[in-house]
Amino acid sequence: MLIEYSVGDIIETKKPHPCGGKTWEILRTGADVKMKCVTCGRIVMLSREEAEKRTKKVLQKKNEE
Repeated sequence: MLIEYSVGDIIETKKPHPCGGKTWEILRTGADVKMKCVTCGRIVMLSREEAEKRTKKVLQKKNEE
């Protein structure tokens, strides 16, 4: 499942973060994906493969604001 991430996209994950939030903002893309929890502000970096596995859907693309 190849997902096109762009900086500024908002995604929803399959499982919630420990804070209860399921929405994340993409901060950096490449071989790794850096994202920030919209609810608590925690920043995590995952491999692209792991990020694609955890992503349920892209809620908002950056250019669709």
